[in-house]
Amino acid sequence: MGALPVFRWRLAPDGYATRRQLRARGLRPGGQPVVAQLERPRRRRPPLVAYLYRVDLAKPVRPMTPARWAALAKANRARRICPQCRAEAVYVIPPSLGACVPCSFPDPSRAVRSA
Repeated sequence: MGALPVFRWRLAPDGYATRRQLRARGLRPGGQPVVAQLERPRRRRPPLVAYLYRVDLAKPVRPMTPARWAALAKANRARRICPQCRAEAVYVIPPSLGACVPCSFPDPSRAVRSA
């Protein structure tokens, strides 16, 4: 197998698309191999690379089933549960904090004072 054809950024021929471009059209690669790549040059760093797939071989995106919707809802709920206080937040807990905002930034004025 030879090397992949390389195209400059925005100069790929018709009939090729990235994963995101396929998804915007309601398509997916469908198991086909990468057929080409785009390279966007950058100063003092390696180029950005995007892989291309053939549009004519792409398959339609699989529809969401009730079981897939349920699994997605369960995963999103798990991202809202604080690992420290086990409370469910109304937002997705940022991985950078690792806990809900009240646990990450406790308010010293609300601390319980014992006499």
